[in-house]
Amino acid sequence: MKKKLVNSSFLIVMIIGNLLFSEYVVKGQAVKIVLQSTPWHFSGGSALSALSTQKTNGTFTVPFDSSSFTIKMRVNLKVENSKINLLTIPGVLNLTTFQQDPKDRKKQNYPAYPMPDGSVPVLEAALTLYPPFEPKGPRDMPIGIPLAMLKKPQGEHDVVLHFSGVRWTLYVDNELLDNDFAIGYPKWGKQSSWEINPSLVSKAEIFFPGLEPQKVALKKPRTSNEIEYWTPQGHNTWVGDVATFYYQGRYHVFYLFDRRGHNSKFGKGGHYFEHLSTTDFKTWTEHEAATPIEAQWETIGTGVPFVFDNKFCLSYGLHTTRIYPREQTMLPLQWDYYNKHGFTGSFRYDTIPGYPAGSTYSISEDGISKFNKTKILFHPCENPSVYIDPEGRLRMLANYGAKGTWESKSINGGWRSINPNFPPGGDCTFFFRWGNYDYIIGGFTGFWTKPASAPEDKFENGVKAGLDFYNGMNVPAVTKIKDGRYLMAGWIPIAGWGGSLVIHEMVQSPDGRIGTKWMKEIIPATEKEKTLAKEIKKTTSFDTGSSSFLLTFDVEPGTDLSGKLGSLFLGSDGENHACEVQVSPKAKRAQYGKGQISNFSSAEKSLHEGGSPSGARNYALENLAGTDKPFTVRIMVKYEDKFGGSQFDTEIAGQRTMIAFRPDLKVQKILFRSDATGIKNIKIATLKN
Repeated sequence: MKKKLVNSSFLIVMIIGNLLFSEYVVKGQAVKIVLQSTPWHFSGGSALSALSTQKTNGTFTVPFDSSSFTIKMRVNLKVENSKINLLTIPGVLNLTTFQQDPKDRKKQNYPAYPMPDGSVPVLEAALTLYPPFEPKGPRDMPIGIPLAMLKKPQGEHDVVLHFSGVRWTLYVDNELLDNDFAIGYPKWGKQSSWEINPSLVSKAEIFFPGLEPQKVALKKPRTSNEIEYWTPQGHNTWVGDVATFYYQGRYHVFYLFDRRGHNSKFGKGGHYFEHLSTTDFKTWTEHEAATPIEAQWETIGTGVPFVFDNKFCLSYGLHTTRIYPREQTMLPLQWDYYNKHGFTGSFRYDTIPGYPAGSTYSISEDGISKFNKTKILFHPCENPSVYIDPEGRLRMLANYGAKGTWESKSINGGWRSINPNFPPGGDCTFFFRWGNYDYIIGGFTGFWTKPASAPEDKFENGVKAGLDFYNGMNVPAVTKIKDGRYLMAGWIPIAGWGGSLVIHEMVQSPDGRIGTKWMKEIIPATEKEKTLAKEIKKTTSFDTGSSSFLLTFDVEPGTDLSGKLGSLFLGSDGENHACEVQVSPKAKRAQYGKGQISNFSSAEKSLHEGGSPSGARNYALENLAGTDKPFTVRIMVKYEDKFGGSQFDTEIAGQRTMIAFRPDLKVQKILFRSDATGIKNIKIATLKN
């Protein structure tokens, strides 16, 4: 695709549209998400053994089937400086409280909920498991919570520890607050002993087999506000790869729900597709999980929604080789079949020996949610991107364990390779057509485009031309909605692999160039805005008054090709964790850079220059559109204790966005500077809680 400038009529339309959105930003109403979240209760069963303050330790006979268990306790939680043992079963588990380093967010992200004095007391239960094929032997699987997330951090609470054989879960006062997915089982002796802390635990009961938790029906469902920059409820819960679809007037967001930033299940893939949807983008519904983990071997990877044979489906991969050797999975069987016949087979994995691996899919019962696993393996690739192309052909882009373009008459096998080398695979590639152009995007860096009328071998690399649209989102998904609008959704890395959800609207120029802007329906609501300055002619700083806010200003580009402006965002520690948004209008470049009070930040690289937008830290954009004439910049800054820093979302001239995350930055002040570029009408509005 040849580099072209966006034509003047397109610029005028986009600038006007950008101005029209400003009224919405200030007066917009908050989005509402209706959650699945409810309390849980455990009933039935007879306790195999019980302990109380009159009997602080004892032994019990473990039944033959010890694959699941439940422990119910009454605990008096206290904030102590030292580590306190609450319950111990030697060689099996320990329940403790301790003080977490407020700066250590590894795995559990306990500092998401600090006490008023900044301390982070923690309740944690560690279960000792014996994973298969683990040369290091047994491993502890901890689950826990920062006490500050409880309404009353100190005092008596009902604590339940539940091991189902698949999940290891902590409940406090009937709320599910943390869990992980097991690999292996604890080793119980025929006789086991346990001990409780009599000063803090008034009662403990253990049940074999475990009691199955039941949801408590609520008359009024729980809700959450704002979908933009959203993360699931909890201290260590994040959004991973996003897959979107628009079907029968409803926009669906499937996302890999992940705790601990890819470190659940001992880092082997403890994530699965959760599901949100909306018909108006103002009220969202959280549905039951589309692909829950139901067995120890399940490690679910990226896929895409699609409709085939009038059925709403979700493809996804099984990354089983993360746990078991390849020869013990069904991958050799599938590749042998393909090599013999020239097309893939169809295998019901619940009827064949070996651990399932490769491509599978689920089907919705009602065309909205209620997904059921087909248990059919249709291809050995482990991140299938299935779609119906504009000509009505069933196709798939293969990723992770395979590559290229494939085609079939049926989803259930029969897939033939029609282009073995393109696209080259990766995390997840994705096809869409918009008007007269076809596009294929990769998970982090790939981008190819061609005219829709051109042969399939005419895709050109847009990254090499500096014409990609990566903006900090990871594994973006593109979906056409009503009125011909296109949305791009992805996740921003905050906790390693995983972070917050971001949805932007896409824009397209007549030459096929793609850009992005904020979607007006979901821009976070703000309080009344105020003007900081009508015009700035020299370096000027302002207090923000809030750590989460919307900043807008107008830019006069000037005539100097090297002219640039910078907005430097500072916290209490000065420039140590500062972030600068820098725009060079005539050079058509913008960047996030390491903030400096004394001068502009150094030049960063764009994707095609070797930079890394997917890291969402310091990087540059090139070939901006709309910056050769007066334009508006909008910057959303979102701070949360859970993030442990600030997320930045910048929109430039209504045609390009760029997103970054700054750990340890809580903005208090903004410093503006420019050379040969005018900054006018600087306004700020605090985000509503």
